[in-house]
Amino acid sequence: MTRIYIVSLLFFIFSVVSYIVIEWHQNSNQVSNAIDNKVSPDFIAESLNSETYNNTGQLSYIIDANRMEHYSELAVTHFEFPKYTLYPKNTDSPWKISANEGTLYNSNRVKLESKVALIATDSESLIQEIHGKYLELDLNTNIISSEKKIEIKGIDFTMHGTGLIVDLNTKQVTLTKHEKTIFQPTKN
Repeated sequence: MTRIYIVSLLFFIFSVVSYIVIEWHQNSNQVSNAIDNKVSPDFIAESLNSETYNNTGQLSYIIDANRMEHYSELAVTHFEFPKYTLYPKNTDSPWKISANEGTLYNSNRVKLESKVALIATDSESLIQEIHGKYLELDLNTNIISSEKKIEIKGIDFTMHGTGLIVDLNTKQVTLTKHEKTIFQPTKN
């Protein structure tokens, strides 16, 4: 074989491979664009504020969000910067929970992600704040859970652990795995 023949063969192989890669890339972009166009929100709300009441007419929760997108085909609603104010049964003080992102499913379960904070509005509550990267909220039962790392701030202490179950109706908090607690008495 001559050098020209080898160079010509290599150039031909390179050209065929380049063509295949370019075609594959264009086809994958067309498929992803078709999927994006196929699943679009049914409606979008900016600066959302909504109040929800229970069967007896009592305020159950309020949600504020910068943006809301509802996808009926997927049976989900996506929120940007949601802020829930929860009114549990048998308590006078609401709780506030916020995050950067939230997804509400038809089962009334909300998955909150990125900078999630649960704040007590009662200044006398033993637990004042709970922080984490991820929390799940059941709007039917007011039970909050997570399997991720959690920080609990209370009166005179900060607790770190993994896994959490909070029942806002009974004010019972269960930390699955305790890592450490720091006590810092407040000065009078």
